[in-house]
Amino acid sequence: MRKMGDIILRKATLDDLEGIYNVEKQSFTMPWTREAFYNEFVHNHFATYLVLVDEEKIIGYCGVWIIIDEAHVTNLAVLPEYRGRKLGEALLMHVMEYAQLSKAKTLSLEVRVSNTIARSLYKKLGFQEGGIRKGYYTDNYEDAIVMWVNL
Repeated sequence: MRKMGDIILRKATLDDLEGIYNVEKQSFTMPWTREAFYNEFVHNHFATYLVLVDEEKIIGYCGVWIIIDEAHVTNLAVLPEYRGRKLGEALLMHVMEYAQLSKAKTLSLEVRVSNTIARSLYKKLGFQEGGIRKGYYTDNYEDAIVMWVNL
């Protein structure tokens, strides 16, 4: 657990599911379902989620899968009213540390081609653009850029 002013960053538990799902719905045009998150917590032993909490309210989260020596960010989101405060950056930096401590050598993620704010953050943290996943996002068939960083 880490404190950033009044905001706490900690590992998520199943009790955080509703808060995570709320952030997801407010952040993405094609949100994961509640059941998908439930399965992540209950059935996916590769998955770990971290949350940002402000006065017991989940305001952001990041999911990461660690499989042998590779880590992959599944989702990263912060509630709209909390954006612009470098909370997503702090969350991703903590995920990078966690992955490194878990013996991962690389961390990857996909990002919409149009999401220049996120791409800029990832580049700032050392991520490089790898390939393109054509039509990756099913809401509008936008391409995703695969980005990765050596840990």
